[in-house]
Amino acid sequence: MEYGKFSRFHDSLTQFKCYEDYLDSKVTPLDLFYFKKELALKLVEHGHRGTVLSREEFEERKAAVQAAEAAKSNAFYDRNRPVTLASAGKELKDNFLKALAEREEANRSGKMTSVIFIRDHNTLGQEVSGYIDYAHRLKTQDFEPYFSGKKRLMPARSDLCYYNWETQVSTSNSSPNFEVIYDDPNGLLFKNKRDKKILNLDPLSGPGEDSNRTFLQSDIYIHVVIYDHNVRIV
Repeated sequence: MEYGKFSRFHDSLTQFKCYEDYLDSKVTPLDLFYFKKELALKLVEHGHRGTVLSREEFEERKAAVQAAEAAKSNAFYDRNRPVTLASAGKELKDNFLKALAEREEANRSGKMTSVIFIRDHNTLGQEVSGYIDYAHRLKTQDFEPYFSGKKRLMPARSDLCYYNWETQVSTSNSSPNFEVIYDDPNGLLFKNKRDKKILNLDPLSGPGEDSNRTFLQSDIYIHVVIYDHNVRIV
């Protein structure tokens, strides 16, 4: 069954409080002209007026609809409830850290998934670059040291992509939010796992549907870019 028809069919079940109400909706004025209502309902229930759900099927499908609605409501609540922000109360001066702070709540709540590109020198003085799944890092790391200036956010081998320009070590890893596509003719791409939309990293092309690219001037990094993808739940 096509999704549109499936959705309309299941939505129609919610208007009936019970199975008897569902059967009653199938009885036509012509049926009532020829039969008493009790008999007309029996004829409908036994399929003499077209295909109808049995009582068991009706109860099962209505329960499924109610469960789906509850799950959707919980997902909406999770995306909109307040979250604890590591950037809260911090006096941020660098443009990059300010940009991360502006995106923290949306990435924590799931409304947005941002990819951070960083190119700079590591603690060994080696130039490294890479793409970081911001939302995933927020879930797996404490960002308070980054926002307070105690540590610097840097690409790691476990991130979406990592490259050490001195040792030529290169790694790529899909994350919970993005699948890495590195064999496409258009170059390196990231596919969002929730809505399947493509994030294009080519600076000469658009970043993709529901996505934005922001180039930032930073006092603490050589080169930083943030790609924001707004996640839509259907």
